[in-house]
Amino acid sequence: MSDTHSPPRSLHVIGGKGLGGAERFFVRLVNALARRGEPVAAVTVAGGEIARAIDPAVRQYHAPMLGVWDLYSRWRINRAIRDFRPDVVQTYMGRATRIVHLPRDRAPVHLARLGGYYTLKGYRHAHAWIGNTRGIHDYLTTHGLPAHRVHHIGNFVDTPERLPPDALASLRHRLGLDGCRILVGIGRLHPNKGWADLLRAFAQLPAAIGEAPLHLLMVGDGPLRQELEQQADRLGVAARVHWAGWQHDPAPYYQLADVFVCASVHEPLGNVILEAWANRALLVSTRAQGPLELMQDGVNGLLAPLSDPAGLAAVLHAALTLDDAHRTRLIEAGRAEVERHYSEAAIVAAYVELYAGLRGAPR
Repeated sequence: MSDTHSPPRSLHVIGGKGLGGAERFFVRLVNALARRGEPVAAVTVAGGEIARAIDPAVRQYHAPMLGVWDLYSRWRINRAIRDFRPDVVQTYMGRATRIVHLPRDRAPVHLARLGGYYTLKGYRHAHAWIGNTRGIHDYLTTHGLPAHRVHHIGNFVDTPERLPPDALASLRHRLGLDGCRILVGIGRLHPNKGWADLLRAFAQLPAAIGEAPLHLLMVGDGPLRQELEQQADRLGVAARVHWAGWQHDPAPYYQLADVFVCASVHEPLGNVILEAWANRALLVSTRAQGPLELMQDGVNGLLAPLSDPAGLAAVLHAALTLDDAHRTRLIEAGRAEVERHYSEAAIVAAYVELYAGLRGAPR
């Protein structure tokens, strides 16, 4: 392990292959640490999207991480630890955290990062914990984890420049959305994300705003895809709902939105909120846990009732009919919130400071 005068070394471990919200943050943090010159390595599943997204400059190890009793993966991770000699092993979500078991009486420190209100049985064996919202941090301490070893650091997102108008026009044309007003939802097609509520809300909106037809663009994939397509058909809106599938780079879709919608019924943080702000999209979100912590209604977006399609439809209609000055104020306030509190520089610095503080700290 490194001495106290050298930069702290961190090894980041995640299971799975696909790029959901937590996985994309894993990639962003690891790559950002590498850009900053911090000694960092990753353990991923070979051949997956996560592994391919890691910067080639980052030392990468692989393990299949098939489940909690995957002793081969535990051996592979321990071998990576012996080779890389990290001060901190940071695990993401349940599978990786359950596989990693490290002794308390010597380095490295096992730091478990939680992005949700999970049952803590599979997390208590870690040495320290991070919640990516204040609410999750408080949940961890309320449920018995020692407060001096529970930390709060938020996520950061990329802050891309606005795409050229011709690039956005080309995407709009490919999607068959020329001349349309567009609502956009991005994420996994999972019950927690409230897609069924969004479709019901969309069906209650007028078919056009002024002279422009109103369409809904769904960006993502998941187990509900067929069921949601059938629901759109039953609601009579299938012709105005577009299914773009999963997109590795969602930025152009945020930028295409007249209004970006987070309709979640359960959302501990809401990376999509940060990404919408970063891409200067006008944001409407339901009052789930994460959005309530991040947003100020009428300041950097508009909040809608939870699990209430009619209430969501009313707020969406208000957003679609805002005057230009009000719309611009909300968009710019969201972008400023990201740059102030959720920038790469601020979040990466907080992680590096935490790693340095954990090195050699009593457990």
